[in-house]
Amino acid sequence: MTKKNFSYNEAIQEIEEILFEVENKDVDIDELSDKVKRVSFLINACKNKLLKTEEQIDKILENTNNDE
Repeated sequence: MTKKNFSYNEAIQEIEEILFEVENKDVDIDELSDKVKRVSFLINACKNKLLKTEEQIDKILENTNNDE
């Protein structure tokens, strides 16, 4: 997955694929380093997506409460 814009589910799927490879295959140490970096990037991207979604939901709920 090299595209910059990806969904949360795509990121989670790629993380799971990488973890499966690391757990079930002999992974070269150089390749392992690259995989760990990629998983770290994906985890951070997922965290950012979750935080952004939480902020959006909070705003929606705040607007809903103000309308009452």
